[in-house]
Amino acid sequence: MTTRRKFLTTAGLGGAATLASPTIVKAQTAITWRFQTYAGGALGEHVTKPVIDYINANSNGELQVELFYADQIVPTGELFQALQRGTIDGVHSDDDSMASPTPLRQFGGYFPFATKHILDVPVLFNQYGLREIWDEEYAKVGVKWLSAAGQDPCNFNTKKEITSVADLDGLKLYTFPTAGRFLSKFGVVPVNIPYEDAEVAVQTGELDGMAWSGITEDYTVGWADVTDYFLTNNISGAWIGSWFVNEERWAELPDHLKSVVMAATEAGHTYRNQWYWGGEAALRANGDKLQLRSVPPGEWAEVEAAAKEFWEEVAQEGEVHQKIVNIFKEYNGVINQAGVPYNFE
Repeated sequence: MTTRRKFLTTAGLGGAATLASPTIVKAQTAITWRFQTYAGGALGEHVTKPVIDYINANSNGELQVELFYADQIVPTGELFQALQRGTIDGVHSDDDSMASPTPLRQFGGYFPFATKHILDVPVLFNQYGLREIWDEEYAKVGVKWLSAAGQDPCNFNTKKEITSVADLDGLKLYTFPTAGRFLSKFGVVPVNIPYEDAEVAVQTGELDGMAWSGITEDYTVGWADVTDYFLTNNISGAWIGSWFVNEERWAELPDHLKSVVMAATEAGHTYRNQWYWGGEAALRANGDKLQLRSVPPGEWAEVEAAAKEFWEEVAQEGEVHQKIVNIFKEYNGVINQAGVPYNFE
C-alpha cells in the first residue's frame, strides 16, 4: 500500500533525479555562437543582423548567436582561418575578402562581368551548379558552407569624376582583391585597408574613392559624404557572398536548429534582394549627395571585353576554375539571348 507520505517522498526523489539528468541540463543550456561579418556596423544592420535576429528570436532560447562586425574579432582577411580553427563559429563574407584557401576565392565578391543583376546569383547557384561546387570545395577544407546570395553591383564612387575609361588610370581605390587585380589593367591602384578606415582614407587623400559597392551602401555607410561622384557603369552586377559555419559546431547542432539557421539565412536573402534593388533605384533618382556620371556604353565595352580575357586567364589556373568559368559563359550566353531586362542591350 502506498501511503501519502511514501508517495511524496518518492515523487521528491524522482523530481531531484530528473533535475540532475544531463539530458535536461543540456536542453536548458543555450548553444552560443560567435559570428563575424565582413560588413561594418552601419551596413551589417541590413546585410547580416536580420539573419542573426531571426535565429535568436526563433530558436526558443536553444541557440543564441552574438554578432560581431568587420574586424572586431579578427581582420576580415583572417576570417576563414578563424572559422576553421573555431575562434569564431560563423561567418558572412565573400570568398575573396576572407582569403578562402579554395579555388573559389576569386569567384566570390566581384568576379568581373559574371553577373548583371542581384537575382543572377541564386540562379547560378540553384540552376547552374555553383551550389554543388561550393559545398564540395568547402567540405574539403573542413568548413560548412550554407548558402550564397547576391547583393549590390560594383560601381565607383570617387572624388574625381569619371567620364571615360582613361579616367580610371591612376585612381587609388578601395576594392576587393580580384576586382583590384582586374582594374589594375586600366591603371587603377587597388588599396587594401580595414573596412572602417576607408572613409577617413578618402578624407586624407590616401584614397580617391571606392570600387566596392553600389550606391545604396555609399549612402548607408557614409561614403557618399566624402566622395562627390557615382559612376553608373559597373564591373559586376552583383556581389557574391556566402554564409559559413565551423564544421564541428554545425555537426553538434540538432536538426531543428539547423532548420532555423537555414530558414533565417534564406529570409535574409529575401530582405537584401528588395533592400538593394529598391535602394539602387531610389538613390540614383533622388539621392542628393553624389552626382551621377557615365562612360558611354560603346567605350565601356572595352572593359567588358577585357573581362572576357581575364576569364580565360583565370580558367587556366585549375580544373575547378575552368568549370566555374564555363558556367559563367553558359549563363551569360542565355541572358544575352534573352535580352532586356536580363542584359542591357
